[in-house]
Amino acid sequence: MKKFIQTIKNIFKIEELRKRIVYTILLLLVYRLGSFIVLPGIDSAQLVGSDFQNNTQEGLVALLDMFSGGAFGNASIFALGVMPYISASIVIQLLGVFVPYFRKLQMEGESGRRKMNQLTRYLTIAILAIQGPAYMAALHNQIPESAFLAVHELGWSNFMFNFISTIILIGGTMFVMWLGERITDRGIGNGISLIIMVGIIARLPYALTAEIGEKVNNTAGGVLMLIVELVILFFVFVAAIALVQGVRKVPVQYAKRIVGNKQYGGVRQYIPMKINAAGVMPIIFAQALMLFPLIFSQFDATRGLAATLSNYTGFWYNLIFGLLVVIFTYFYTAVTVNPTMMAEDMKKNGGFIPGVKPGKKTVEYLDTIMSRVTLPGSIFLALIAILPAFAMLLGVNNQFASFYGGTSLLILVGVVLDTLQQIESHLLMRHYDGLMKTGRLKGRSGM
Repeated sequence: MKKFIQTIKNIFKIEELRKRIVYTILLLLVYRLGSFIVLPGIDSAQLVGSDFQNNTQEGLVALLDMFSGGAFGNASIFALGVMPYISASIVIQLLGVFVPYFRKLQMEGESGRRKMNQLTRYLTIAILAIQGPAYMAALHNQIPESAFLAVHELGWSNFMFNFISTIILIGGTMFVMWLGERITDRGIGNGISLIIMVGIIARLPYALTAEIGEKVNNTAGGVLMLIVELVILFFVFVAAIALVQGVRKVPVQYAKRIVGNKQYGGVRQYIPMKINAAGVMPIIFAQALMLFPLIFSQFDATRGLAATLSNYTGFWYNLIFGLLVVIFTYFYTAVTVNPTMMAEDMKKNGGFIPGVKPGKKTVEYLDTIMSRVTLPGSIFLALIAILPAFAMLLGVNNQFASFYGGTSLLILVGVVLDTLQQIESHLLMRHYDGLMKTGRLKGRSGM
């Protein structure tokens, strides 16, 4: 306990780190406050208990509401959250694989990254121009018409009200993206991920309260069942941390060089090939892709593919979701991990893998190792992704089951580890003790 208190004191002794933490907290507070600002011209009192809010408690729409921290169900100016940006990122990264122009941008370094970010923003606006009217159509279908005060009291036409509301929704999402970029640049990093995590955490008290109430009041032996659920949840968290932190160490030997009276090199180091190099992005990508049929059907989950993908506990939903997670894990790993560059860097620094020839053989060896460790990692990631469905089938409350695994769990674990790793880096850089008694804290990108 004394060490923990001392670590907190050390964190706030570092002026730069203190400013970054305070700046991040203030921007996250702005985001949370905006989640409760209802679209102008809508009576918030008539939203409470409406079919629209009830429909945000289950299925894919519930996940969208969770990612936005309840803003989706509140008809907030931030209702569409950052999911349109995630969807745009998926499209741009896919184009980087199949379109030569985008592949060239990926290889141009910082200038190419800035250009791709700009294109991602433009595509985000295009997606919002589709999702905004779809969201407004869902509002008109599921809340009383008398709730639209701008139409019934001010005499606006439905078209004008929907048009202005869509502009506000687009502006809200772009503002949230700007908050995320500011947190990344001037805060403690991982801006978009932190915003998603805060939205998830904001729903946790409601979900836990609902689960406790259901087990204590409505179930015989409910307290024991609740304890069992929490114990299982603890082990699920442990498994998620193991997935995030697990690595396969590839030994690298550096050639010995003698300059004057000093010896350089001649030591053995390791390349940590992560079991889950893609982090949480495959689940976010898969989830966003599965939202498209539901969005284009204007949230009508009664027909065709939309009906299949709205059955959160159904066999086909979980099978498709799991397969998409595996596919996106391989895809994102291929995009982010470049064996050719790793082999070239080793060669430039006089390094080699024992028993493997430098050059092409090293590239093939690293690619083989990465493929082998990615397979179990992707399957494990897919299992964690569909765990909430199994939890619901076993009687866990729908809202609390979302924290039992899947996107929510991995985002919480991954973002918390990344954030703590960055804080620890600031501490160690200034010769303070880290956050752990022994060893180093590793995030998703930790070495």
